[in-house]
Amino acid sequence: MRHLEQTSLSVLRKTGFAAGILGFLCAAQGAAAREVIVPGTTDFPESLASDQAGNLYFSGIAGGRVFKATPGENEAKEWIKPGSNGLSSALGVLADDRSNTLFVCSTDMSWAGIHAPAGNTPTALKTYDLQTGKPIGSMALPASTLLKQSNLCNDIAVASDGTVYVTDSLSGHILRRKPGGTELEVWAHDKRWDVKGPQLDGIAILADGAVYANIFQGDGLYRVAVNKDGSAGTITKLKTSRPLYHSDGMRPAGPNTLLMVEGEGKGNLDLITIKGDTANVETIKGGFEGPVGVAKVGDTAYVLDAPLKYLFDPEMKSKKPPPFKAVSVELPK
Repeated sequence: MRHLEQTSLSVLRKTGFAAGILGFLCAAQGAAAREVIVPGTTDFPESLASDQAGNLYFSGIAGGRVFKATPGENEAKEWIKPGSNGLSSALGVLADDRSNTLFVCSTDMSWAGIHAPAGNTPTALKTYDLQTGKPIGSMALPASTLLKQSNLCNDIAVASDGTVYVTDSLSGHILRRKPGGTELEVWAHDKRWDVKGPQLDGIAILADGAVYANIFQGDGLYRVAVNKDGSAGTITKLKTSRPLYHSDGMRPAGPNTLLMVEGEGKGNLDLITIKGDTANVETIKGGFEGPVGVAKVGDTAYVLDAPLKYLFDPEMKSKKPPPFKAVSVELPK
């Protein structure tokens, strides 16, 4: 078989066809190692998602819109305009191919001095058609979790049965929309999530069906079991191989593995392997200035590096931030 492959390649080289194929493969490999820029210096993208086709979606916490980059593009383009479907500051974003839906956390960030270009609107989970970007619906966060400042719709995960889970960071609750439902309800809460500042952040679901969530202000990776009736079961703080720092965006990487970024002060992309109640944390790549999100496309991770200190830190606000970009990182085999 190997001899046949070599003979065939020799013939193709003589015809010039192989050169075209090899050139195409090299170009594809080069595209996989690229960066995707989110244009401008004022949007401050906060989250990143991918779909099965390899499209990348970027939220804008200050710009209040969603950008999209198709495979091979080096720069994302505005796809959902500010104010569409009442979109305010856009945080978590998730593409769900099964339901053809793009979920976007729209949050009123006026309490933090952030005013969306189209005007601040009540915090809600927005839905859009994944193919066209047209608005589908809007789900308000439960009033029972409302604090003096606001709710903070942060990130989203969708289970195989269509259940939608959302982290509400300021109240320390995980919210749920039942399959076929139209409203979000309180699903899980734990006293250990009641820490100062933004709490629950990244969220993901693995092959065991459990919901995994991390803590931004503090150290913690938690597993929430799902009972047969869909209610929240035992909540376990996993024993990580090292402390976590400013855990942020998180996505499934395999049946029992997670991709996660640790934000400013660490600047890491981590691969986390779950085994029982333990979690081994392996840093795949460090040196990011302010990673806030991660998405997986095939064997490549895209890390959204957009330092939010240029938006929130009084000493940095007057300075021009570096380019907002998604940096591709080849994942371990």
